Amino acid sequence: MKKIIKYSMVILVVINIGSCKKSLELKNPNAYTFDTYFTNDAAINQAVIATYAPLLHIGMWAREYYFIYDLIGWDAKPDAPLQGDLLQLSQMNFEPSHFYLSEQWKTLYRMIYRTNVVIDRTTIWQPANNVERINKVQYIAEAKFLRAYAYFNLVNAWGRVPLHTSYQETTDNKFPSRASVTEIWAFIEQDLKDAETGLPVQYPSQWLGRVTKGAAVALLGKSYLYQKKWAAAQATLTKLTIAPFTYTLADNYNDLFSQTNQTNPETIFQVMNKKWQEGDREDYFEDSQERGAFGLGTHSARAQEYGFNDWANVFVPNSLVQIFTYPNPVTNIPGYIDPRAKYTFYGDVASGGQTDYCQKCATGIISYPFSTRGYRWLKYEYYDEQPQLEDTKSGINGQVIRYADVLLMLAETYIQQGNTGSAPLNLINQVRSRLSVNAVAYPSLGSQAAAFEILKRERRLELSGEQVRFFDLIRWGIAKQTINAERTSEGETHLFQDKNLLFPIPQYEKDTNPNVAKDIKDDWN
Repeated sequence: MKKIIKYSMVILVVINIGSCKKSLELKNPNAYTFDTYFTNDAAINQAVIATYAPLLHIGMWAREYYFIYDLIGWDAKPDAPLQGDLLQLSQMNFEPSHFYLSEQWKTLYRMIYRTNVVIDRTTIWQPANNVERINKVQYIAEAKFLRAYAYFNLVNAWGRVPLHTSYQETTDNKFPSRASVTEIWAFIEQDLKDAETGLPVQYPSQWLGRVTKGAAVALLGKSYLYQKKWAAAQATLTKLTIAPFTYTLADNYNDLFSQTNQTNPETIFQVMNKKWQEGDREDYFEDSQERGAFGLGTHSARAQEYGFNDWANVFVPNSLVQIFTYPNPVTNIPGYIDPRAKYTFYGDVASGGQTDYCQKCATGIISYPFSTRGYRWLKYEYYDEQPQLEDTKSGINGQVIRYADVLLMLAETYIQQGNTGSAPLNLINQVRSRLSVNAVAYPSLGSQAAAFEILKRERRLELSGEQVRFFDLIRWGIAKQTINAERTSEGETHLFQDKNLLFPIPQYEKDTNPNVAKDIKDDWN
């Protein structure tokens, strides 16, 4: 009896295996596959839009990006509420296992993977009409811009990193070695040249936020500048000052960092955030982390995180506040206070910072409590509208590249080549003469050394809190001495070290890629 049962069970198993095998061979005609999904304009457009999503994933612009570069670049100093991995950044004692640095690495490579999929599938797609043929060129160009942007961040923060040039290369080579910095920059340049050719100057209003031809030109010019290719940077950035481009400086400096900055004429490339409405997910970044890096958050936490009347995680460093007071450009008399101070931080009368808030509140204007709050960020805050924010639902877009930055980069290209005449002078004064700022114009820039000091100060005055300072100091070769002098002056004992010129290669990458792991010195980079 046992033998009969035994043989019967064997037969049943064989039958079941055969049935399973047959069933596995059946195909669901409604199922999506890599080969069948990306076959029409709508599907590919969705894929392109998905390549933008990592801009708001963990480590990036929704929350951590501004913390990482403001804290390490000393554009923000910690207040007591700052804890954990963020405090480690501020104290310069982070390691290869640091969560947010690792997540930024992962997110940037996630963006690269998605762009490679888009380029691969769009290249073989056969458009049905002329409109779709135009879209095909645009989709590939968008993907190449975003891929270049991801590598721009990677090469500047980590130096030599793995270079995934295509979807097929990624699938064939699971463990790529690190490419040279020269190879990575060359790849970035070519992607941006291709993007410039394929992108439109502007889009219909429903596609606001997609990268434009101007964004590709700006990032290409910035890439040349970072490599000290002064002439190429000058020629490229100059394009943005003439037709077909129509960028202008915003009359009101505050508009750039407000909830009404969606269509600012100064914006060249921005990370879009949605203004919170009833029914939206309320605590976007916590929910996003709970759901993993693929969260659907559309709001920024910066206003809440930096806000003096809310979480108050950071102060504006005293050394930054002091930059806003300098000798008058015309009389050279000390004590001139730059008008941009009142648009940049909350402070006292002596500093030139903003001394009131709630200008648009129904309850009326409130005096800023400097004696208990100290210097705090005004950029990206909306305390002019309400006395407390009480949420992480800011809809203020993140400025990645704006026209004032372009004008100052362009001025730098002249100065770095020894030209301190009318061309760079006019560019710097153009930024200073913004209608709402109207700072005293420089009559001249002086020697090359003097002009460069003016340029450095102008970039700090205009772009502080916009995550450019750290990379400015790195590319100028003065990061360690500058940051340490400022940190020491404010009693900080945790100092910038030589190894901090590059971020540590994440432990995650070392654990999964043996070819990267064996190419790291001192367990850092």
